[in-house]
Amino acid sequence: MKIATFNINNVNKRLSNLLEWLEAAKPDVVCLQELKAADDDFPKEAIEKAGYGAVWSGEKSWNGVAILARDSEPIVTRNRLPGDPDDRQSRYIEAAVNGVLVTSLYAPNGNPQPGAKFSYKLAWMERLLAHAAELYAEDVPVVLAGDFNVVPTDRDIYPSTSYAKNALVQPEPRALFRELLDQGWVDAIRKLHPGEPMYTFWDYLRNRWPRDAGLRLDHLLLSKKAAKRLVDAGVDREVRGISGASDHAPAWIVLRDETKPKRASARRDARQLKRRR
Repeated sequence: MKIATFNINNVNKRLSNLLEWLEAAKPDVVCLQELKAADDDFPKEAIEKAGYGAVWSGEKSWNGVAILARDSEPIVTRNRLPGDPDDRQSRYIEAAVNGVLVTSLYAPNGNPQPGAKFSYKLAWMERLLAHAAELYAEDVPVVLAGDFNVVPTDRDIYPSTSYAKNALVQPEPRALFRELLDQGWVDAIRKLHPGEPMYTFWDYLRNRWPRDAGLRLDHLLLSKKAAKRLVDAGVDREVRGISGASDHAPAWIVLRDETKPKRASARRDARQLKRRR
C-alpha cells in the first residue's frame, strides 16, 4: 500500500501536474494540502476519472485538505481537528482506507513570529498532540500524513541563516514535533533515510530549487502497527522541477500489504472511530 502526502498549492491551478503524477506514481492513497478551493470547486470529476475516490474539506482561497484513494472510497472519520470548536480553518481530515486510518493535515505556518499567527500555530500543534495520542492508542494502523510546517532538525534544512527567525525552525514547534515522536510515532522518511536531506519544499524565491536549497516540511508519522509494515519511503523530488509545479514535492511510504478487510468490516471500523467526535 503506497501512501503519499503532497502539498499541491492550489489543486485547480495544478490539476494537470497532479493528474500526471498520479498516473506515473500510482499511489494507493494521497493526502493533499493547500487545496485553495471551496468545497464546490474541488475537481471531483477529474480525480474520479483518474481512478480515485476522494473526500475533502475545502476553503476558498486558503488551506483545504483532501484524501484520495485509488479504486476505493475513503470513509471519513473526522473533518476537523478537535480541541477548539471556534477554529473553522480547513486544516485536517481523517479517513479509513483499506484498513488503515490516514490523516491529511496542514499545520499553520506561524509567520510572522512572534505574534498571533505563531501563537495559533503552537496551539494547533498542542491540539494535534492530544488527538494524536488518542489515535495512537487505537488498535489500528495509523498514518499521520501532511505538511506539518516544521523543520524537525537542522539536518532537515539546507545550510542557511536566512530562516533563523522563521516560525518553521523555532524551538517551540520543534519541541512539539519531538513530543509527537515521543508518543511512539515513527518518522518514516527519516527511519529509512537517516543520513540524507530528503527535502520536500523549495521556495520559489532566490533560485532555491536550482540550488537545492530545500526544507523537509512534509512528514508521514506511523503508529506502531503501521511502522511494522513499513518497507519503503521516499520523495518524488523531480515533481518540483516540472513547469508550473507546486513548491512542494510528494513524500511517500509503502506499507506491506495485509489481507484487505471486507467493505462492511471497514465501514464498521470507521463507525467505531467516529465515537471520538
